[in-house]
Amino acid sequence: MTSTTTNPPEAAGPGTAAAANDRRRWFALAIVMTAAFMDLVDVTIVNVAIPSIQKDTGATFASIQWITAGYALAFAAGLITGGRLGDIHGRKRLFLIGMTGFTIASALCGFAANPEMLVASRILQGGMASLMVPQVLSIIHATFPAEERGKVFGMFGAVIGLGAVSGPILGALLTEWNLFGLEWRPIFLINLPVGIAGLVLGAKFISESKAPKALKLDLVGVALVTLGLLMLLYPLTRGRELGWPLWGHLSMAGSLVVFGALVAYEKYKAAKDGSPLVELSLFRVKSFAAGIGVQLTFGIAMGIFFMVWTLYMQIGLGWSALRAGLTGIPFSIAMSAAAGMSVQSLVPKFGRKVLQAGALITALGFLVYIWEARHYGTDIAPWQMALPLVVLGIGMGLIVAPLTDAVLSEVPQEHAGSASGLINTVQQMGNALGLGLVSVVFFGAIGDNLQLAEIGPAFSDAFQRSLWVVTAVCVVIFIGMFLLPAKPKQHLEGGADETPSDDVTKEPALTS
Repeated sequence: MTSTTTNPPEAAGPGTAAAANDRRRWFALAIVMTAAFMDLVDVTIVNVAIPSIQKDTGATFASIQWITAGYALAFAAGLITGGRLGDIHGRKRLFLIGMTGFTIASALCGFAANPEMLVASRILQGGMASLMVPQVLSIIHATFPAEERGKVFGMFGAVIGLGAVSGPILGALLTEWNLFGLEWRPIFLINLPVGIAGLVLGAKFISESKAPKALKLDLVGVALVTLGLLMLLYPLTRGRELGWPLWGHLSMAGSLVVFGALVAYEKYKAAKDGSPLVELSLFRVKSFAAGIGVQLTFGIAMGIFFMVWTLYMQIGLGWSALRAGLTGIPFSIAMSAAAGMSVQSLVPKFGRKVLQAGALITALGFLVYIWEARHYGTDIAPWQMALPLVVLGIGMGLIVAPLTDAVLSEVPQEHAGSASGLINTVQQMGNALGLGLVSVVFFGAIGDNLQLAEIGPAFSDAFQRSLWVVTAVCVVIFIGMFLLPAKPKQHLEGGADETPSDDVTKEPALTS
């Protein structure tokens, strides 16, 4: 809950604040959801424009890989820090700083003179997103009372479903239209008017909130998290290009040592001054710990699928960017509808079974896609892909919104920033791991120096092989969901056992 600058401090109680700020809260929700949508679109929008970027800039496959993975790497490395900075300095302030940087980085991407500048600008864009995105869930968590969060997270899930697939469609349209002769560049420049509008409206309608107790930035924790993620993800993204060198394997193994050191230091930091970067006590909450594990494996599946799907359609089948992008419309519609229904209607009635049904339906969609790719070969048409894509959209939609709800349901208010940073970090880690595994599961099945006539069948076979892998991941997700609560509890500030008076005392510190 929030208070406006016109409310006196004594009017900031739960009931009065909610009533007084109803319109402001819903405007704020629209603004932060737009920011989340921008981030989701930018994660996928590049994929469909890869052929145009290669042709225009002469980028190598390694550069293209970094244009895609560099964003995810910078995003994952900075998310926990971004969440904690919001807790300390104010979520609204960090949100606006992140959106400013994201908009500037988008302009640099759009005007990049060479592949190196584009890679650097994408890394900057990911870093700025890591300041902006953690504040989205934190602002929602701090702004809306417990009884409203189910509906809000249902809306958030629908936006996630739409944003996840709108990137390829929007990228395809902007690339095909070749606005002002700029070819692929408008896929980034479109963020400028959206970002400027978000800054103006966000400054007006979003109310500030911070953690209720004074916190300090854990610089050692920041360094260890960043180092561990870089040691794990950098070799994965460059491994195939460099022939999987020994130092890469040593680096990935060494990342486990770094993460172990992080856990030990965070325990020490929590005992010393109560301001660790990673709030390890969160992992004692069963719903949070189990949800984080499921989120990671779900991210891996999505990272693999969306990349190989694009490569399969555009290179393997030789489809245009527009044709490939429009093929995803059934998926987008199905996912958005299922995400909205899952939290608002299905999960309150059937609980964890909805998420597990989503995992099984997703696996079924992959199996149908495998059969069609094998049966129709390179002559497959977009309308023939509609069935598996609708099934996949329904399955993923049933997972994505209630999973976020389950992970945050018992998180104390004062740790909202840390929790949302961890949620997004593991999601991006999963995506980055999935992108790294594409080198193994997809390109590992394709021979070198293919003749023109061999490209289509080779890419089709590699696509099917990749879908078998993500089908197996869906089975792992289904099993992991048994660790989630059978009936996720309603969002409460500090858990199910708090009294109403505790809720009031745990409200975030608010500033004008």
